[in-house]
Amino acid sequence: MRRPAPLPPQGGKPADAPLRARPAKPPREETPRPDAGEDVQETAPIAPLFLNQGPPAAPMTDAAPTADGEDAARADTDTAPVGWRDVWRAARSRRKALRAEVRRFTVRQRRRRIIWLSVAASLGLVTIATVGAAYSPLFAVQQITVVGTSQLAAADVEAALDDQRGTPLAAIDTSSIKAALVAFPLVESYTLEARPPHELVVRIVERTPIGVISGAAGYTLVDAAGVALSTSPTPPAGYPLVDAAGGEDGVAFAAIGRTMRALPADLRAQVTQVEAKTADDVTLTLGGTNTRVVWGSADESALKALVLQKLTATRPPDGVAVYDVSSPEVPVIR
Repeated sequence: MRRPAPLPPQGGKPADAPLRARPAKPPREETPRPDAGEDVQETAPIAPLFLNQGPPAAPMTDAAPTADGEDAARADTDTAPVGWRDVWRAARSRRKALRAEVRRFTVRQRRRRIIWLSVAASLGLVTIATVGAAYSPLFAVQQITVVGTSQLAAADVEAALDDQRGTPLAAIDTSSIKAALVAFPLVESYTLEARPPHELVVRIVERTPIGVISGAAGYTLVDAAGVALSTSPTPPAGYPLVDAAGGEDGVAFAAIGRTMRALPADLRAQVTQVEAKTADDVTLTLGGTNTRVVWGSADESALKALVLQKLTATRPPDGVAVYDVSSPEVPVIR
């Protein structure tokens, strides 16, 4: 057999270059093993533990500091003791950082809060300004207008309320106005209306007289509630004479009052006398013909008044002695 050709040398070295001898390894030291008879317990190597202390600090040497002094300053900082000023500065920096984060995450909430506070402050200022203006002389009473009087003289009522002039509309003394209007018996009720800037309107509802009651003092004009409106020695024209058993506080007078208030104005003007002994036997007398109207009780007075109005239109009182409307569905004429 032929012997194969040798491999080419590595690194371009010639094949005939002498081989470099490898350095001899130092002899390995062997630890003498204990005798088989001795009881030796093998232990693991002990390594130092650094818990939460970071890498071990480099040993201090007496080497000269570098040109920029950074290594020396870092070594001094790492080894310098921490004082209370450093702790205070660190805590302050942490608080500043926390406050900055809180402001960053609550900017929208703070913006909404500012808007609501601005709206509330504006409303408060408007309310204060309105109340202040309402109680100021800018809205004081300078004109008093009385509305709804027909039997009363409006000028007399205005004169009785003259002490309210110069008072702010919001500070009108209602008790003083009531005391002044009580002096007018014809006033049944009233309402006050303020018309800024300077007008006070008094709306009056007058009492409706229903007749005259004869007494020791003369003839007293009364309304349906029995309130005396005026007294005169002679009976006033245009009002019927009232004869009610039990006086103004009895049930007969109450039935007469309801009956007279239900009559239309044209029929009421024709009544010359009204009488009742009980609440169920009201009787009216019409005009100079002395035609009697049997009314009965005050129930269904509105329907009875309508039926009587139609009866007098078809059959005038001068040819009739009695109109009986006590049962309005079946009226009787005699």
